[in-house]
Amino acid sequence: MDAWLQFARGPLFALCFLIMIMGLARLVLIQIYSLAAGKGRRLTNAPWRSILSEALTWLVPVRHLIPGTKFFSVISFVFHIGVIIVPLTLADHIALWNRWLGTGLPAIGPGWADFLTLFTIACILALLGFRTLLARIRIMSARSDYVMLVLVLIPFASGYCTSHPHVNPVSWEAMMLTHLLSAELLFVLVPFTKLAHIVLFFFDRISAIHWQLRPGAGEQVAEALYGEEAKV
Repeated sequence: MDAWLQFARGPLFALCFLIMIMGLARLVLIQIYSLAAGKGRRLTNAPWRSILSEALTWLVPVRHLIPGTKFFSVISFVFHIGVIIVPLTLADHIALWNRWLGTGLPAIGPGWADFLTLFTIACILALLGFRTLLARIRIMSARSDYVMLVLVLIPFASGYCTSHPHVNPVSWEAMMLTHLLSAELLFVLVPFTKLAHIVLFFFDRISAIHWQLRPGAGEQVAEALYGEEAKV
């Protein structure tokens, strides 16, 4: 078991982390190329100040809450905060960042670590409940949404169990291996699933750019819909 743990902490962690970084970099480059190739010089004249201002409102999306799903949206928002903060600021995780990247953020205390971990687990369970029990949310949910929530839940739950032996149902080594492998699976999946929005968030929110039509496109659409005599 020790050999498996060393492998998961060492070469496997480095490989999975590299796959995530390279995969996300590829997605960002594709987005930039697609914008440049599709919009060309029109990007220069785009109202970038208002576009950036609008995109930033999604960081705290109070203005964008949909009636009937506000509580679900708030839980989803705070869930994302926990998913980002906990992996970056737990002391044991920072040791890994220091080992492979030579840098790390200041560690949070064990009390805050426990609180944020349990809070994130509660958010995941709440989101699963909303998607299962509320018809309006269930209609919008794909099978992959449930799978991804479970896959995110496993490293959080297993990580909590490793640091609290009194709630750990198996050996510490088995739970730690579960924690490492489940987290590394997420690393690999990030660039190929909805989790990629951790870097695609900005590109998803610049609708004013995506909806820019080429010169004359409005007339062509009107003609296709209503005939040659249509005017725009």
